[in-house]
Amino acid sequence: MAETFGHHPWTVQDLVGGVASGTVRLPDIQRPFVWANAKVRDLVDSMYKGFPVGELMFWENTDESHSRTIGSEPKTQHGSMQVIDGQQRLTSLYAVVKGAPVLRDDYLPDRITIAFNPLTQRFEVPTAATRSAEWVQDIRDVFDSPIKARKAFLKRLAKAREVDGLEPEDEEQIETAITRLGEVLNYEFQVVQLKPAVTRETVADVFVRINSEGVKLSSTDFILTWLSVFWEEGRTQMEDFARASRFTPEEMNRMGQDPTVRWTPKNAYLTLDPGNVLRVVVAVGNKRAQLQDAYNALRGRDPRTRQIVKSLREAELSRLKDGQARALDPKHWDEFLKVIERAGIRTSTMVTSKNALLFCYAYWLIGRTEFHVPVDDLREVMARWYFMAQITGRYSGSAETRGQEDLNRFSGLSPRPEEFVKAINGQIETALTDDWWRVTLPEDLHTSSMTGPAYTGYIAALNILDADVLLSTLKVKDWIDPNRRPVKGIEKHHLFPKDHLRTALGVTTTRQINQVANQALVEWSDNIDISNTAPATYWPAQVEDKQIGSDRLAEQAWWHALPEGWVGMGYSVFLERRRRLIADVTREGFRKLADPNYRPSPPADAPRTEPAMPTFDALVRSGVLPIGTLLTPADAETDSIAEVTEDGTIRLDDTEHRTPDLAAKADGAEDVDGWTYWEAQFDEPIALAELRAAGYPD
Repeated sequence: MAETFGHHPWTVQDLVGGVASGTVRLPDIQRPFVWANAKVRDLVDSMYKGFPVGELMFWENTDESHSRTIGSEPKTQHGSMQVIDGQQRLTSLYAVVKGAPVLRDDYLPDRITIAFNPLTQRFEVPTAATRSAEWVQDIRDVFDSPIKARKAFLKRLAKAREVDGLEPEDEEQIETAITRLGEVLNYEFQVVQLKPAVTRETVADVFVRINSEGVKLSSTDFILTWLSVFWEEGRTQMEDFARASRFTPEEMNRMGQDPTVRWTPKNAYLTLDPGNVLRVVVAVGNKRAQLQDAYNALRGRDPRTRQIVKSLREAELSRLKDGQARALDPKHWDEFLKVIERAGIRTSTMVTSKNALLFCYAYWLIGRTEFHVPVDDLREVMARWYFMAQITGRYSGSAETRGQEDLNRFSGLSPRPEEFVKAINGQIETALTDDWWRVTLPEDLHTSSMTGPAYTGYIAALNILDADVLLSTLKVKDWIDPNRRPVKGIEKHHLFPKDHLRTALGVTTTRQINQVANQALVEWSDNIDISNTAPATYWPAQVEDKQIGSDRLAEQAWWHALPEGWVGMGYSVFLERRRRLIADVTREGFRKLADPNYRPSPPADAPRTEPAMPTFDALVRSGVLPIGTLLTPADAETDSIAEVTEDGTIRLDDTEHRTPDLAAKADGAEDVDGWTYWEAQFDEPIALAELRAAGYPD
């Protein structure tokens, strides 16, 4: 092995300088930068104390076609060292020493800042508490010039203490601490350097072996790594498509991308990551939903001999390329989005299953490109299929197994449009039986989660049916229009008000009070007027005040599933009857999807530019989500309890997660939006998605 690699010492200053000039580069087989800022803080603290922080591994390779730069700054030299292991540490060092923004896993630039207290020798991610004069606000100042940083700190601290000068022992302590921090630039890393003769196949194998010892790689990681070796252009195309799903062409141009960009896959329903794109590509091209099987097939492994056969590998790669060409075709993507719109979905918060949407796109592509189903017919049947898949939670468990079963139903069919439509309709009829509508759906509505598939299906049905908001001339679809979102226009109102339930009826359980069957959509001003009066008191007054005709009122009562005589019912009876009526309305909305004359209303003409949604860390730093807040799953399927940490992460079972999605996945929820999965436990539980939405200005 002596000819394969060697050991070499690199100081922090050498490493950061190499990254800045471009002589040290990040290979495309690496995952994006995902460390929380608190972990960066701990790395700097360990180096300050002289603790070991692990080795790095580089590959001596001047071929720039297989690398990307760390950070978002332009580089001036050709790369000669590519990072095989240690990306998180190296990116962290570059970010805090140079103060340059890095690209996070959401493709947005992020500035990592670490504060330092020379008196206590503590490092912290900046908070309100670190804004005092006892803190160096950004350790980059020390790395730029320890002398200037020390003088500025002493001056600021003396001014804050209202003294002409500090005590000699304090000055000595501060000078020692800041000098010691500046010397972190001389901290030595041991770097294992793979020789130039090492092939990319070997490098990929080394990468997989190393990372298998640390963070467990997914099948997606293995396939993307494999593509980096055998079809790098294809992997890049997937990543570019995923990144572009977050931005409009104008936004891409403002970020310095190709000014000729005229189209992006951005939409109101889903932002993609490369793994999402890969799932569709493999399903369409390789007819595989199970990515581990897809990886073995792509490697060319013969299932009988377990040997790698080049011809098998080439054939499987050819199928993948074909699937990718179809999946990334703008005309296919844009046509498919009309399917989701037809199904009554208006925004990303209504997408309760990412896998349902991804598999729907895969099956749509198969129907369009292999069975040649006419677009109008395909749009209708796939909208019904998507409605079914989401409301039944078709991919909530063993998603890949279910996906493979669905794909298998297309194999062996003659490539005629009617054969595909028959197969899709068969899946729908098997899932949505009469008993499912009458029994299962009302039972699924026995929940307080307004972001779950059952209640979301009801809202989708109201959109399809062009329903009014209760006691209003506004439409439900306008309330949740992605381009024209009225500020404080509509609220979810407790038909049996909360205080009335507590004080008059003795219902004290929050989940029982907040049952979805006790919620209705009303105008904001009406909710204020209704306040906490009993239904028998406020309802007649509201009806009289609105002066809505009897026919329209009856229609609204049906849309909003109000049982006849509901104001005089007992609460439990009301909930039971309303659940059944909600199921009936949902079923009617689903039926309308089969009406060839049904046309969904398009979004508002004038797009509304939304400000960037705040990150979880930003909610914690702003105080919207206080440190120590307990989080529990909204669907109550598990009894897990997580906690918001001071580092802006979610602690679950002694492990910290940077995003709600990662925390939800760790809790066993593979196919959910983490923002809707977790509820913050305040006086009344509130979904993180609702807290996040409050980040929009009024």
